[in-house]
Amino acid sequence: MIFKQLLEADSSTYTYLIGCEDTRQAILIDPVLDTVERDLQVLKDLGLTLMATLETHVHADHLTSAKRLKGRTGCRTAYPKMLGLPCQDIGVQEGEPFEVGSVSLHPLFTPGHTDHHHAYLIDTPIQKFVFTGDALLIEACGRTDFQSGSAGDLYNSIHNKLFSLPDETLVYPGHDYEHRFVSSIAQEKARNPRLGGGRSKEDFVALMDGLDLPYPRKIDFAVPGNEACGECPADVPEQFRGPCAASDQG
Repeated sequence: MIFKQLLEADSSTYTYLIGCEDTRQAILIDPVLDTVERDLQVLKDLGLTLMATLETHVHADHLTSAKRLKGRTGCRTAYPKMLGLPCQDIGVQEGEPFEVGSVSLHPLFTPGHTDHHHAYLIDTPIQKFVFTGDALLIEACGRTDFQSGSAGDLYNSIHNKLFSLPDETLVYPGHDYEHRFVSSIAQEKARNPRLGGGRSKEDFVALMDGLDLPYPRKIDFAVPGNEACGECPADVPEQFRGPCAASDQG
């Protein structure tokens, strides 16, 4: 398996490149419009063909580059199947592996941050990797106060789906805001201040309901844009229009 963890700094979003050494096919999990040129160069440098982009959910803090990459490479767009977006080419759901050459990703339905969120598990003979999107972060978790979020659902998703994985499973989150890169299921069960150490569901729900987080600065255009696979809405504020204005011709 070919693997790279890539960062978009403005939203602290991790994009993950997963590739098959035999077929030279690759996917990008949660690619960001701002870094499309970098991602295309990484694919070129590694001699990989992008077969698809794969989203964990409809993001509220950045625009996906799914549409731009499809136009540039001919790749397909993959989203959780339950969304039924007109722009998605592939619908993924739990119980149906997503194949990248000889690499299999197993979708895990993990609602709570949004009502359609999925994580993706890769189970190799040597190591297990889980890409947790905005559900489980390193010593944190995604917020639950918009996009049909639910603190109770998130608690259930993390404890029943993610914390039930073997302790040695590596956790690769969708974001990190403190320059951390990877965790493990064992570490999050022991050290996550919101979810670990045996915290009860009732305590977790009360904690999440009391966070009083600021309104996401890009949500008003990011959500509708991402429901169109990364099409830039007309109302994107001027300070965020740079990636939208970039030419699709390279």
